[in-house]
Amino acid sequence: MTIARLLQNADKLGLARYRDQLAELLRAKQEYIEQIDAKGKRYLGVMERLFDATPSAINCNLDAVTIGRAEDLTPEQREQLPALLHELDPWRKGPFNLFGIEIDSEWVSALKWNRVRPHIAPLTDRKVLDIGCSNGYYLYRMLAHRPQLLLGVEPYLTFYFQHLLLQHFAAIPNLFCLPVTFEELPPLENYFDTVFSMGVLYHRRSPLDTLVEMQRYLRRGGELVLETLVIEGEEDLCLCPQKRYAKMNNVFFLPTAPCLSNWLQRSGFTKVRCIDVTRTTSDEQRETEWIQTESLEDFLDPVDRSRTVEGYPAPQRAIFVAEVK
Repeated sequence: MTIARLLQNADKLGLARYRDQLAELLRAKQEYIEQIDAKGKRYLGVMERLFDATPSAINCNLDAVTIGRAEDLTPEQREQLPALLHELDPWRKGPFNLFGIEIDSEWVSALKWNRVRPHIAPLTDRKVLDIGCSNGYYLYRMLAHRPQLLLGVEPYLTFYFQHLLLQHFAAIPNLFCLPVTFEELPPLENYFDTVFSMGVLYHRRSPLDTLVEMQRYLRRGGELVLETLVIEGEEDLCLCPQKRYAKMNNVFFLPTAPCLSNWLQRSGFTKVRCIDVTRTTSDEQRETEWIQTESLEDFLDPVDRSRTVEGYPAPQRAIFVAEVK
């Protein structure tokens, strides 16, 4: 697990004082995955069946993060790999090209990254935290900018093991992912230069408390990159779905952009700016052979595509950038 590798580099990364907390976290998570969680035990079986192969090239500048070429594998390995990848379905974030296998994820995540990248502080030599990093697609895209440290937290084991599989081959030395929630992470106060939170805030029952916690992890002058669902409007208003939103039962608050700006300022951030608001379309989120579940088209009203199946405004997402005072 990547927590063990993080512990080995704790001194170099300035995390020595958190070593005991991280070690206890490692022990608890290993025990949970190996002995309790049925899905985790199944995914461990996938990892045990992985073969060793060294990619001849890794390119994180492409929309499809590319690890290796087809000719890096033996014919037997090329035959085995697709089935192993599909055992970790659904692949929500991507795309990836792994040894010539195109993983066409549900989300064309390159579109979001291309919206974010021109507006954020350069990541060179920065320590970066990605909250809810999924399989690490955005972390790989950040690699091209030569950060000092990339740390993702992802509690959903399907996505965490997707990351482990990719890292089994890519072996990026300064990229780590922990199978924990943001709340379980030790309080690395003032440690990070940049914190990404993309697609997380609307799942929080107390979004302002979450923003305050994010601020604690950033150094003074550090940057928060926040992407979340919003509703249209110029007033400080917020939608709280009655039961479900776009078939999700864990969506609690969808603010207007001005309301979200107000949340950030009240949470102690400064230089708050909205850099993008985009309606989600099937060009960006759609069903593919790599998810085998419902996607955006199933979440919208079949007659009025501007509404969700519950009658709420269809998903649109805003990206905000803010700094710590």
